[in-house]
Amino acid sequence: MKRTVAFHTLGCKLNFAETSTIAKDMVEGGFEKVEFSEAADVYIINTCSVTENADRETRNIIGRALRANPDGFIVIVGCYAQLKPEQIMELPGVDLVLGATEKFNVMQFLGALEKTEGPAQIHSCEIEDANAFVSSYSAGDRTRAFLKVQDGCDYKCTYCTIPLARGISRSDTLENVVAKANEIAAQGIPEIVLTGVNVGDYGKGEFGNKKHENTFLELVQALDREVPVQRMRISSIEPNLLRDEIIAFTANSTKFVPHFHIPLQSGSDTILKKMKRRYMTALYNKRVSAIKAANEDTCIGVDVIVGFPGETDAHFTETYNFLNSLDISYLHVFTYSERENTSAAEMEGVVPIVERKRRNKMLRILSEKKKRAFYESQLGKSRPVLFEAENREGYMYGYTDNYVRVKTFWNPELANTTKSLKLNDIGPDGIVTLEIPKHAEHVTDFSRI
Repeated sequence: MKRTVAFHTLGCKLNFAETSTIAKDMVEGGFEKVEFSEAADVYIINTCSVTENADRETRNIIGRALRANPDGFIVIVGCYAQLKPEQIMELPGVDLVLGATEKFNVMQFLGALEKTEGPAQIHSCEIEDANAFVSSYSAGDRTRAFLKVQDGCDYKCTYCTIPLARGISRSDTLENVVAKANEIAAQGIPEIVLTGVNVGDYGKGEFGNKKHENTFLELVQALDREVPVQRMRISSIEPNLLRDEIIAFTANSTKFVPHFHIPLQSGSDTILKKMKRRYMTALYNKRVSAIKAANEDTCIGVDVIVGFPGETDAHFTETYNFLNSLDISYLHVFTYSERENTSAAEMEGVVPIVERKRRNKMLRILSEKKKRAFYESQLGKSRPVLFEAENREGYMYGYTDNYVRVKTFWNPELANTTKSLKLNDIGPDGIVTLEIPKHAEHVTDFSRI
């Protein structure tokens, strides 16, 4: 009987892509993949460590695995495993901890799958040695796939542990990315999302001792030209790396969708300098204006951190007012949390937790207002909708090309397909309804509606 393995992924799209690669290798190595809630022989937990909450969640997931099978062999990989292996090795039930490079060779470390007495085994490289690129893409979702094009980061933002967890910036070759994208397209998956730690930094590093010769713009152009897929989306890109040429090219592309997610982190230049970000608010404002000038229907998402050390009420007000003035569509709001081995953790001017939470709430309310305004601007327009293959109480959901969340009556003929439909109204749940009459759930020729 085949040995079984179950996976749980925390964190970013990049982690999901890498989990899929590890799973593929294990299935090819003779394992059967099962759901995480089942009694598996091996549980692999791919961790994140961006916030303290992610650390706590890792511990909770370990507990879930132990409840499903107290004798299951538990392997911890990912950023948390690289940053704090000694801490993880002491957690009850953990048998194996693998670092940034070792996680891609799980099979060679499994041994007899016998649970350990006492601390877990650790196999973790020095982060300076994490300099090789491993190609990955997620394959579990038939609607979209996350394709890893870049890994690591050379930036030294004062609050961030990712360079300590993933190493230097490095990239896949253009030829490999195009080949992987074509593999995805051949599976009938209609949308590819380009992922990485710092995707705009694509082109850095070496691959097989050969220096890269391509930029992110050249990668985007090659994918647009050579991959027969309906949609391509850039997961997130730094404002200083989002060149005007990228904005102009994607605005005229029939594959790259009108959606950018651009980290800001603070709307105060004073705080941006303390964070050691590589731009000021003037550049960010310029990027947003250029995107909207190229296509006014483009959706723009923003990352922002509240409660950074030294952020006074005046600095936060600057951030709030700056975000309020921008023609953006939604916010991802993060409450600052102290991380070991970062210079921000040693800074003066610690913001009380209760104040961090108050500022977070204010920006989340602003985000809902921005999203509502953007959705309202799209009503009455016809947009291509990619539908997901899940029946939720008689409804199906999807996203327009410009990232408007929509729903309509369930019809299996629409699952994992794209249909241009008029955006009708915003429901009480904040999701946009489509102008399809209810009888359409019985229609199979959707060209008639």
